[in-house]
Amino acid sequence: MSISEADVQGALKNLIDPNTKKDFASGKSMKNVKIDGNNVSLDILLGYPAKSVVGEIRAMIEAHLKAALPGSSVSVNVTSKVVQHTVQHGAKLVDGVKNIIAVASGKGGVGKSTTAVNIALALSAEGARVGMLDADIYGPSQPTMLGITGQPNTVGGQFMEPMTNHGLQAMSIGFLIGSDDTPMIWRGPMVVQALDQLLRQTKWDDLDYLIVDLPPGTGDIQLSLAQQVPVTGAVIVTTPQDIALMDARKGLKMFEKVGIKIVGIVENMSTHICSKCGHEEHIFGSGGGEKMCADYNTELLGSLPLDIRIREQTDSGTPTVVADPDGNVAKAYKQIARRIAVKVAEMAQNRSAVFPKVVVENT
Repeated sequence: MSISEADVQGALKNLIDPNTKKDFASGKSMKNVKIDGNNVSLDILLGYPAKSVVGEIRAMIEAHLKAALPGSSVSVNVTSKVVQHTVQHGAKLVDGVKNIIAVASGKGGVGKSTTAVNIALALSAEGARVGMLDADIYGPSQPTMLGITGQPNTVGGQFMEPMTNHGLQAMSIGFLIGSDDTPMIWRGPMVVQALDQLLRQTKWDDLDYLIVDLPPGTGDIQLSLAQQVPVTGAVIVTTPQDIALMDARKGLKMFEKVGIKIVGIVENMSTHICSKCGHEEHIFGSGGGEKMCADYNTELLGSLPLDIRIREQTDSGTPTVVADPDGNVAKAYKQIARRIAVKVAEMAQNRSAVFPKVVVENT
């Protein structure tokens, strides 16, 4: 039988990407189709990092095409590319950064920073270039969680080189203060200025994603940060507890008011797993995250357990995704991270770079 590009496209319309839930043809991921008799080759370009599932996707597409095109020989090359997406109106973009993902919570103590660092590490494990900005000026925790000590080097007297560990580029006020017990006794405007300097005076190196660990709450400081940082999307971290959900709703509404898209909600400490017997129990209640998502028409990105190993691993500077990459908890973080990346990929792209700058001069 004679094979045409239309045959290949028609076949891929019936094959769904398990991550995007869209078919490979209409999703515009099919590229460079070449046909030589019964030999078919093509590229699949994914808009999200997918290092751990590339082999599965390739095998799935090749098997599907061989079945749909009897007698054909099929070769598929699967790659991924993360592009820059739009941010809230009026926010100035950051050099060296494609997408900024804010991880926030309405209140402290819900595991926001732990969730943020593991999401960052999970995206990195999938092949993305990822940075971590610790925006919690009063209580910086990322230096400890990432196991980074020392101070950043300066470049040209103006920029700081990000600190690195576990494949992440990182910046935090914690790298610049004298010791772990040095308090930051600053008023709001000073904090906002400090964050802007950490963000824009760090020489980020071609990041696909910069994860920003925001301070908890919804006060003047958080609102100022949300308005000045060019955020692609926000992830809200909560626990199933009613009081945490109440504050998380306020955080979500804050982002909506400043025009920042909500990527979804992560329910942390969803269940407690006994370290002795493995018994699982909903000690903070259940179903709260799902109800909040239904109320605000957003997505529950995933649920995470209250597990002593998560605390032990982050305290030691080796978070779960690095310490136990094949464990069930790491798999949960990776599923959440992949879902975040997919949802970001579906957002409108920032095409400002393709338009020429128009300069009007008086002559």
